[in-house]
Amino acid sequence: MPVDVTDATFEQEVLERSAERPVVVDLWAPWCGPCRTLGPILERVVEETNGDVELVKVNVDENPQVSAAFRVQSIPAVYALRDKQVVDGFIGALGEGAVREFVGRLAPAPSEADRLAALGDEASLRAALDLEPDHPRAVTALAELLASRGEADEALALLARVPETPETRHVAALARLAAAGTASVPDDTAIEARLTSLLERVRSDDGARQEYVDLLESMGPDDPRTAQYRRLLSQRLF
Repeated sequence: MPVDVTDATFEQEVLERSAERPVVVDLWAPWCGPCRTLGPILERVVEETNGDVELVKVNVDENPQVSAAFRVQSIPAVYALRDKQVVDGFIGALGEGAVREFVGRLAPAPSEADRLAALGDEASLRAALDLEPDHPRAVTALAELLASRGEADEALALLARVPETPETRHVAALARLAAAGTASVPDDTAIEARLTSLLERVRSDDGARQEYVDLLESMGPDDPRTAQYRRLLSQRLF
């Protein structure tokens, strides 16, 4: 899924990320009909790159600094950045063929490590890492597999090879929970009970605070309770 970027997060989510892989910036607004046509096409085509290209969305009405930086005259406006520089772009709602061609110019040709990582089984993932020890997809996939088996130390050591991303934070949380014996919580009621219990100790107990944060990471940002319990943590700490 694309990330919604704001004036405040643009440097981290776009400029810094573009040093690792190409980032496509979709400048749009809710009232723009062509934007609503183009958006799903961009999402589908970028998703097919399996992480080789990332997509972010910027609401131009709410983020004037980003709009000014790109000198937006009309929308939809789409720009691709690599190594913090604009390398390609287009204006208007292109068809899927043209969008696919645009994204294809950004995605690098798959390496042998890419091919092995895409297979997803443990032997292939380890073979990919023999070729590229810091291959992000292979590192994350193998670490998640190890975490699911309770092999937390190796999982965390693998994740230390690559820059932190939302995916690596999620897998690291699963690994730490596995090591603590709380890798799986049986149901929603038990999760909430555990979070409530930990909340009483987060100020003075580093272990409780880490487990609390890890449980939120394991729930994910789409769980409505995640934001609620993050607010409770902030209130307790600050």
